[in-house]
Amino acid sequence: MHNMRELLGRVTLDELSAFVAVVEALSFTDAAKVIGRDATIISRRIGQLEERLGIRLLSRTTRRVSLTEVGTLYYQRVRALLDELDSAGQEASNFAASPQGLLRVSLPVTFGRRWVAPLLPAFIAQHPKIRVDARFADRYVDVVAEGFDVAIRVGVLRDSTLVAKQIAPFRNLLYASPSYIALQGQPQTPEALAEHACLGFSSHSSWPDWVLKNGSQHRTVRPAGPLISDNSESLLQAAAKGVGIILTPDWLAGPAVRNGELVPVLPQWQGSESGGVYALMPPGRLVPTKTRVFVDEITRAIQAGWDQ
Repeated sequence: MHNMRELLGRVTLDELSAFVAVVEALSFTDAAKVIGRDATIISRRIGQLEERLGIRLLSRTTRRVSLTEVGTLYYQRVRALLDELDSAGQEASNFAASPQGLLRVSLPVTFGRRWVAPLLPAFIAQHPKIRVDARFADRYVDVVAEGFDVAIRVGVLRDSTLVAKQIAPFRNLLYASPSYIALQGQPQTPEALAEHACLGFSSHSSWPDWVLKNGSQHRTVRPAGPLISDNSESLLQAAAKGVGIILTPDWLAGPAVRNGELVPVLPQWQGSESGGVYALMPPGRLVPTKTRVFVDEITRAIQAGWDQ
């Protein structure tokens, strides 16, 4: 005599579904209507099931279908198993539909601190079932290997197997304080920057040069000045104090421009490293709900802030 684990372990879900449908409809024809298959297919599946198990589950006559003794025991276990599968599927669907769970986010330090960190309290309040693990680092993280749900990247997007969504475009532009322009004047050409105090961001890929473009025109200049740093915020503060001209993203300079601390320099020219802000996610057809709502909400908030 087979034990029940052996009987359940060597069959297909299609066969089990056909068996349960026939038992509950007491008819191959009616079971076929429930499943949406031809009655001959249902009969074949149950035949395969019985042959695989080596037992007869159903007694068939021209008028009716009934369970054998072992078929009754088998049906009870299979029905419970299918109910459990249905329950598990429903539970998984409910979990996926409701934003919840741990959300691991990788953020570049300056952009993350300036634009994403201020949004986190409202996001957490809006989604109390989500726990956010935000990691701030300027190094290139391996989203998949390091287990991140989403990474925010700033710059030019490389070819990647990751799923990418652009949050917003940005430009690297030249700025100086009104006090600096009042003392030193406004340069009229990129070449004139050689006569000005320029503040160097040493993490630019083109450093020690500034590669500027104006439509199809490109100019490369070698800036020189009193301050070089790998921290863009420190350079921004120095520029606002009148130390010199800075080449920096508009997303970083925006607040200082709006409050009058900085003004554009050579506004028709921009850095060649202009690009976008992107959300990168692991490859796959389905983006988890927790990730989707995070990306959607920070996209809306950042774009609204960009437009101010």
